[in-house]
Amino acid sequence: MTLTNLRGISRRSFLKTSAVAAAGTLAAPSILRAQSSEIVIGCAGSHTAWMEAIVAPHMKEAIGADILFEGTKSSVNLEKMSSNKDKPYLSVVQMDDPVMIQAVEADLLVPITADAVPNMTDLRADAVHMDGMWCNYVQPWAGVAYNTDMKDGVPSWEALWDPANAGQIIIPSLQNTEGMWTLFVAAMLGSGKPFAQAQYEIDAAFAKLEELKPNLLSVYTTMSQAFNLLEQGEISMLAGNFSSYALPRKAEGVPVDLAAPKEGIFAMPSGICLVKGGPNPELAQAYVNEMLGPKMQSEIADFASSVPANTTVTAGATIPDGVPIFSPDWAFVAANRRDWIERFDKLMAL
Repeated sequence: MTLTNLRGISRRSFLKTSAVAAAGTLAAPSILRAQSSEIVIGCAGSHTAWMEAIVAPHMKEAIGADILFEGTKSSVNLEKMSSNKDKPYLSVVQMDDPVMIQAVEADLLVPITADAVPNMTDLRADAVHMDGMWCNYVQPWAGVAYNTDMKDGVPSWEALWDPANAGQIIIPSLQNTEGMWTLFVAAMLGSGKPFAQAQYEIDAAFAKLEELKPNLLSVYTTMSQAFNLLEQGEISMLAGNFSSYALPRKAEGVPVDLAAPKEGIFAMPSGICLVKGGPNPELAQAYVNEMLGPKMQSEIADFASSVPANTTVTAGATIPDGVPIFSPDWAFVAANRRDWIERFDKLMAL
């Protein structure tokens, strides 16, 4: 979701590296001024730019703290919480739902409550998970990003497998949560079943993924670099991309768009949670409350072309009409993801 554009990247120099976060400094609000201190927020590397552009200015007036954003993959945030369980340094983490499940199982989170975070009472029912262990603060949809100078659209997910697109496709690694979309698409096409049933047909998925290899330029772990190749016309399609990433770039005049293939698109919620034993818990709760409140919800949804979680907010993305939206069995994903990643990495090595 970052707006950072890494120029100068070519097919030759494309590297599968992890995004590194930048730091943002925030100052203090009324009620918490006396406790002013630093809290560290773990977030997606691709979120860092809009976190600094939108969240930081608001929090500067609303929360009494200096806030450091650490941007990386959700799986890395989980590793940080686990390895520092006895002495946490993260106060809040924003990461994907399937990794949240693993964090709950590892006893790394403390519940969000309406007493401490009153704005959670305005959230959609499906945005509060496991009795408040985490809440969704934003929900982009995912489809196929494509270069509009190279294609008029992407009507079907089958386009990724079209021989005419040899060497013109990049997909996410399964280390990235959005990589699950290509896996489920492969399961759907390989099994002939709708997504709800096909998500469990993993052998069919990997067989279909193997057929995709001639069309792949690469598999990414860092979305910004892959998206840069799409913008430059080095590739024609980028699978599993977010409305919160592609549509803001389109609005800036970049020759990209996001397709909603006829078979369906994916709901990609982002969660926010409190780290168990994390520093400055009251400041952490205040930060979460602001992230779930109408002002932040509206600004984030508009900026990121995403669906807000707060029911009092009408801003944000419009879900394409007439296209099914699929949300997978995240517990099934969490239970099997490690094995899938190992299998995927061996199969898709280019």
